[in-house]
Amino acid sequence: MTAALSERPKLSRRFRLQYEEAQSRWVLLYPEGMVQLNHSAAEILQRCDGERSLPEIVAELEQAFNAQDLAPQVQSLLEEGQRRGWID
Repeated sequence: MTAALSERPKLSRRFRLQYEEAQSRWVLLYPEGMVQLNHSAAEILQRCDGERSLPEIVAELEQAFNAQDLAPQVQSLLEEGQRRGWID
């Protein structure tokens, strides 16, 4: 069973979110390698600073991209990120 998401998700200290010019994409760097992110995942993870709540992250994304009902997708990515150790 997976632990519940933090009220204010934060990127794990073991990972660094960075834009890679050579690949023209955002990546998560960690000592053993790198995870290439799609645009949506990068937008979500950039907001995981331990300050914003899940509803605040969703609201920012919905406003930034003029979209609605993003909560299920954002929560799904964060749960997967937590499972993989990206999110504390």
